[in-house]
Amino acid sequence: MKLLLLLTACALPLLSQSSYPPDMPESRSVVYKSIDGTDLRLYIFEPEGHRMSDRTPAVVFFFGGGWNGGSPTQFREHSKYLASRGMVAIAADYRVKSRHGVDIYQCVEDAKAAMRWVRSHAAELGIDPGRIAAAGGSAGGHLAAATAMLPGHDDIGGDQSVSPVPDALALFNPATVMAPAERHGLRADGASAIMRERSGAPLESISPYHHVKADPPPTIIFHGQADTTVPFVTAEMFCEKLKEIGGRCELEGYEGKTHGFFNFGRDREAYADTVRKMDQFFVSLGWLTGEPAI
Repeated sequence: MKLLLLLTACALPLLSQSSYPPDMPESRSVVYKSIDGTDLRLYIFEPEGHRMSDRTPAVVFFFGGGWNGGSPTQFREHSKYLASRGMVAIAADYRVKSRHGVDIYQCVEDAKAAMRWVRSHAAELGIDPGRIAAAGGSAGGHLAAATAMLPGHDDIGGDQSVSPVPDALALFNPATVMAPAERHGLRADGASAIMRERSGAPLESISPYHHVKADPPPTIIFHGQADTTVPFVTAEMFCEKLKEIGGRCELEGYEGKTHGFFNFGRDREAYADTVRKMDQFFVSLGWLTGEPAI
């Protein structure tokens, strides 16, 4: 079976429900990176009564938008919910093509820099540096997976002594197969011609699937089975590869659902179900306790 991963369309389902610049008064923002006159911020949602002395689990969300647009507000409701459940939730901004003229590899650099900043500032954030998840949707799912898998593409000005690798992954229709790949008779052709031009680096070098390594973080993936933007089979291929090397990967497939189905305000039932299962995933890791509140 031959498949084409149409990543050029990743932005379309997401941009309509995301605003930029972000307006999230429930959060506080900090600058994690300044480059070319741009301050990149993290929007931090904290549990009620959270203190610096706490060692709370955390999650960093990366928005989707085809590495071309989008906004951290995409995961505002996810962040508010997880903060209400006792996690520190962080919505990360990063450079994109339309606003900053960058290529995909520079988006990866920013994502890694964000993860390093959070881990290196864990004490002042009141979080546990050994319980930091990365999460994201579509292109943001790619960036979350990239922080876990990809070698190189590191921020030159960042502290390379701090690991950007997350301790868990929660991925929503992520782009994980960015270069040609075949598995069990299924073939993904990788990105389109436009994405090859915009990658800024060899496609295989920015493809999480091609860099799956030993001891991967426990992972949950939410993916629509009718997704024609990032085909469901690519999630199957990625998840199978993680399990074959002994990793934990749970793939939640949604029959009839297309790209971006999980977003708040698009499909109330799907949003609630994916958030509930994400909550249960964190409970299974011992990061949260009790029953989901959604």
